Amino acid sequence: MMFAVQYLREHAGMLLMQFLFVCVFAVVFYLYHLPLAAVMYPALICFCLGGLFAGRAVRAAYRKHRELTRLQAMQETQELSALPALLENAVCDRVLSGTVERDYQQLILSLCHKMQAREDEMAAAYWEMLDYFTMWVHQIKTPIASMRLHLDGEDSGRVRRLRSELLRIEQYVEMVLTYFKIGSDSSDYVFHTVSLDKVLRESIRKFRGDFIMKKLRLEYTAIDDTIVSDEKWLSFVVEQILSNALKYTDEGAVTISLEEPKTLCISDTGIGIAPEDLPQIFEKGYTGSNGHVNKQASGLGLYLCRRICDRLGIAISIVSEVEKGTTVRLDLDQRRTVWK
Repeated sequence: MMFAVQYLREHAGMLLMQFLFVCVFAVVFYLYHLPLAAVMYPALICFCLGGLFAGRAVRAAYRKHRELTRLQAMQETQELSALPALLENAVCDRVLSGTVERDYQQLILSLCHKMQAREDEMAAAYWEMLDYFTMWVHQIKTPIASMRLHLDGEDSGRVRRLRSELLRIEQYVEMVLTYFKIGSDSSDYVFHTVSLDKVLRESIRKFRGDFIMKKLRLEYTAIDDTIVSDEKWLSFVVEQILSNALKYTDEGAVTISLEEPKTLCISDTGIGIAPEDLPQIFEKGYTGSNGHVNKQASGLGLYLCRRICDRLGIAISIVSEVEKGTTVRLDLDQRRTVWK
């Protein structure tokens, strides 16, 4: 009802003009002493017919208004792609009439087509880039594996240092591929029953050289529990957390435990995180004060962990105290988490 009133108010000029025409005829008939009924009856018929056409125009305009309002609220490109077709139908339905209105419609339609073409180009460029980096990651793994085979035959402080740096290179390579995959609608998730102890032991084994070089204690007791998740992506999250714990801990220990009901905790005795950095620690590219100290920080590790945890239905949180250490908690209680 409000839309009809507003529509009629916007077209009040046309209604007023018709009323003035009737008044002119009535005045002329009156001056010539002609019966006013000769004017009133045709005027009444015209008003009835005009009301029918106005009702049809209001109904069509309201239908388009409702559809445009719905599209305006949408954020997804797939929904907005319906806008060009809607605008093309607007002229056919005579909702947009007049030269100026049609010009606006054609302008908007042209912009929509250009925007869609630009989005298609960007999508094609993105997938081309993703294909290139996927190929690059697989190619770079070959020399990394070759270097690891050469180092496996020796055991010294220098070799352990090289193994540690090689592991860091592998992590950065996987991080590049993960960064591109996480931004796409990838369905690379295979959910099945995963042993937490298996995931943790394999991740710890990768960093055993860092524990030895830094002379850090590992406090870990086998966790005889399982979770329905994707083993590869869960391992990525655990490895990133362990990597950060080792990177920022020079003495003390790294502790891995399971809190009730099912919360995996990875704690360290490192330099900790400043209170002002904690609210932004999961933001992309944010390194905080620790990033200024450690120039190798990329600000992507925890961001990727948060994105992956969201898709796995795992709640991740961090508590930390400067110069005392950090604890990362992964809430694996699937009764309270929502799968995405």
